[in-house]
Amino acid sequence: METGMDTVVKLFRDIAARYNGVALILRIIVGLIVGTILALVVPHATWIGEFGSLFVSALKAIAPILVFVLVSSALAQGSSKLDRRFGLVLWLYLFSTFMSAVVAVFASRAFPQTLALGKAAKSDVVPQGLGQVAQNMLTAIVTNPIQSMIDGNYIGILLWACLFGLAMKGIASESSKTFMANVADSVSQLIRWIINLAPFGIMGLIFTNVSENGLSTFAKYGSLLMLLVGTMLFMVLVVAPAIMFAYLHRNPYPLVYRCYKESGLTAFFTRSSAANIPVNMQLCEKLGLDKDMYSVSIPLGATINMNGAAITITIMSMAAANTMHIQVSLPAAIVLSVVAALGACGASGVAGGSLLLIPMACSLFGLSNDVAMQVVGVGFIIGVIQDSVETCVNSASDVEFAATAEYRSWIKQGRQLPAFMYSKRERKELGLD
Repeated sequence: METGMDTVVKLFRDIAARYNGVALILRIIVGLIVGTILALVVPHATWIGEFGSLFVSALKAIAPILVFVLVSSALAQGSSKLDRRFGLVLWLYLFSTFMSAVVAVFASRAFPQTLALGKAAKSDVVPQGLGQVAQNMLTAIVTNPIQSMIDGNYIGILLWACLFGLAMKGIASESSKTFMANVADSVSQLIRWIINLAPFGIMGLIFTNVSENGLSTFAKYGSLLMLLVGTMLFMVLVVAPAIMFAYLHRNPYPLVYRCYKESGLTAFFTRSSAANIPVNMQLCEKLGLDKDMYSVSIPLGATINMNGAAITITIMSMAAANTMHIQVSLPAAIVLSVVAALGACGASGVAGGSLLLIPMACSLFGLSNDVAMQVVGVGFIIGVIQDSVETCVNSASDVEFAATAEYRSWIKQGRQLPAFMYSKRERKELGLD
């Protein structure tokens, strides 16, 4: 016989199933709309904003642990039994991620942005030149790793995670490495659970922003979103093809088109580089790549090839600095590029993963963790579009650079490239039509 408690549990499960059955992006859109309406209708119901505060606090609590376990686990699992092609793939992943951050720095300086942050962010901060940035970074690096996680010191967390991961790679047994990978997966699952509640958090965040700043907050977010997406498109259409051309000495756009058509499109909707790995594997097979190579480079790319993430981290951090009236010098901005690139390499493969690394970059300019996490909240609000485009860029470029390294090897060996890489005239001369 079914009791009243059983009925309640069943009802709760039905509601949870219906909630989870709706795509996260649609739930976030509903949260945005509901939060805006509530801010206009009942602007004094400040308790609604607590949903946003709880959401941000939960992210702030788990993010330091996430960064540590992801980076250390990725380094511990690394393989060293691959040839020069793998070295080139690794270089292309890291170099393109760094170039993405550099492009984002110049875009931020050309089109400076500010953010509508809460009252907790209205404190004065001393402007940071290169010397002060370097001092902040060096001081943060040598902080106790446990204290770094407690304080949200992402610079220290990143360094200790790198050292711990490299130490494990050479010493730990396979079972220990597997355990570390399981821990990383478990923490990532915690992030997924928290992000699954993002619609409620975003409802609270948008309520607070609209009730305090009015509808003009959307115009500010729109400008920021245009800068983020525009910078990513510049990377996709100009910078990345230029890097590919430098190694292949031929038109890279057929490969770019193929990668974004078959990989980028699905990544846009899944919003997860990790979830798109099987799609990328299948595309690599279609492109004729060596399975022994891409079976390692594609999963690695989902972890360290984060062009879109580097752009997000850099632009959002620069916007935070502008909001706090911090004058960032060009050399200091380049240091930010390096840190953003390193941070992007440890970005979680879940939706919104790069946003959790913004505090690490913000810490270079002396911004408090509270301010940085408000910036993360803004990121989740615009993430409906930003995160989809970012994942598209991240995932498609995994295949782009894996193919570039492979095809460069073919050219050196005198092997013929796939037909789509040749012009009509070349295909006719080679008898490929």
